[in-house]
Amino acid sequence: MLTAQAAPAGGRDMGGGRCALNAYNCADAPNPVPTPNTIWLEEMTWMDVRDAVRAGKTTIIVPTGGMEPNGPWLATGKHNYILHQTCDAIARQLGNALCAPIVKFVPEGNIEPPSGHMTSPGTISMRESTFRALLTDIVASLKQHGFTHIVLIGDSGGNQGGQKAVADSLTSAWKGAPMVAHIPEYYEYAKVAEYMATRGVPAGAPDNLHDDPIITMIMLKDDPQSVRYEARKKIGKATINGHSIADRKRSVALAEEIVAYRAGRTVEAIRAAMGKAAGR
Repeated sequence: MLTAQAAPAGGRDMGGGRCALNAYNCADAPNPVPTPNTIWLEEMTWMDVRDAVRAGKTTIIVPTGGMEPNGPWLATGKHNYILHQTCDAIARQLGNALCAPIVKFVPEGNIEPPSGHMTSPGTISMRESTFRALLTDIVASLKQHGFTHIVLIGDSGGNQGGQKAVADSLTSAWKGAPMVAHIPEYYEYAKVAEYMATRGVPAGAPDNLHDDPIITMIMLKDDPQSVRYEARKKIGKATINGHSIADRKRSVALAEEIVAYRAGRTVEAIRAAMGKAAGR
């Protein structure tokens, strides 16, 4: 085990403390424990992140979700539950990527007087300027830590314009080093719906709720309580747009197909963006 006496000479202060006071605060201190099997930045120590970047994991995904109403069954963090599944799958499929924490607060409507989703309790909105400033600071922070490809994906329609604006602005300012890319293909829900129709999940007659089977099944996979699964089954409401989710095993299997399909399309788009950036 590394001790204070074994501190590397000339090490810089890191880890939230001073190298001179504890060897684990030195820039080149060996990681004393194995790295966990996670791609989420917030679940890693600073040493885990340092070692991952050094090992070639220099792509990072910044996912944006939201807090908004979604009918009587779905939790307000709908998009965040979905991103917990999809970002993980995208990063693992890329192989050299990590996921930044999900940005849970995004533009959802005017705050005062309320408009859009802000008319419903539980919604948290941001001004567009605030959202863009937040994304800019997140991306700039990641640039400082050695990430060479920074990817923005958004699970809600209101996130797309701000992400593109930030990516375009920083690409221009930094001249592509690092690459900053907004990936609109991630949000192409119509393509996902077309694919799932071939897998036995047609659009169905709408319940006219801010919900659909694709969204519900991914959330069910991530956390059954987020779709009120057991409560709905008890009152005979375990359906959405005519599609039953009562068979949990089948619904989770379909969710895995949906996540894999979305991840595959997004990975293709990310790699295409990387190729374009490399050819500048």
